[in-house]
Amino acid sequence: MTAHVPQGSPGIEQMCRLAGVSRAGYYRHWRQSAPRQEETGLRDVISKAGLGQPALWLSPDRRPPWPRGLAGKPQRVLRVMGEDNLLCLRTRPFVPRTTDSRHSWRMVPNLARGMELTGVNQLWVADITYLHLAEQFAYLAVVLDAFSRKVIGWALELHLRASLAVDALKMAISARVPVPGSLIHHSDRGVQYACTTYSDILHGHGIQPSMSRVGNPYDNARAESFMKTLKQEEIAGLAYRDAPDARRRIASFIEDVYNRQRLHSALDYLTPEEYEKTLSTPSENAALELTSRELSRNFSVSQ
Repeated sequence: MTAHVPQGSPGIEQMCRLAGVSRAGYYRHWRQSAPRQEETGLRDVISKAGLGQPALWLSPDRRPPWPRGLAGKPQRVLRVMGEDNLLCLRTRPFVPRTTDSRHSWRMVPNLARGMELTGVNQLWVADITYLHLAEQFAYLAVVLDAFSRKVIGWALELHLRASLAVDALKMAISARVPVPGSLIHHSDRGVQYACTTYSDILHGHGIQPSMSRVGNPYDNARAESFMKTLKQEEIAGLAYRDAPDARRRIASFIEDVYNRQRLHSALDYLTPEEYEKTLSTPSENAALELTSRELSRNFSVSQ
């Protein structure tokens, strides 16, 4: 490596003489400082490029202009990227599992596939997701009426035991009181839905269970769609302090926003609440709204 003097500038000997330093002293200082300055420029180029090391060298047409002396030196670029942790290492963020289908409980076939719904309380869909609290994870179980997309039962806890899903189911049953033999309940194959406790409640109310096929999330698309909406419009970017704080805010989103304000293209741009009212009598509407609000308020307060 040699010192570079721009064309037309005084020579190194002349500059050393004017500065009152020896030529050997100048070169000694230059060898110590020039590489650091050069690598500072290299770090700036790498950070602005936003590329991984292979992309920096395998795409000549998109390669950024390197500082003088670094063109064609991939090992040096790789070393600098490693020192600054700029290797673009991709690690998957930790995502807690909410579905554990590796259990010995009985699986049931998918009865919801191809159903043509004509009203409420014909098909309910259930699912579980997670959300971040300040210091831990919480888990949300929901039950929706597939016809109107309305959330009719939900529960939020700090655990994934069967009681989480059971509480959401009990809330839905209390709100709707389905006619025995007229309703199918669809879920994934998770242990919370396959266990005896959950199955006994379904059978005790004349509700027929249904489960998605292995590895096929589309079988429970309506529940998955709600979870996506919840994460995009409520959970994303928010920090819940603790479980009570999360319950209050989730309850507000479900009852005030999702069920009663958010328009759904699949419902002719009506809210789930409005869509159900188009099919019910005035007395049924009043009963449904009162029951839903009271159950949600009592549930979120008691937890």
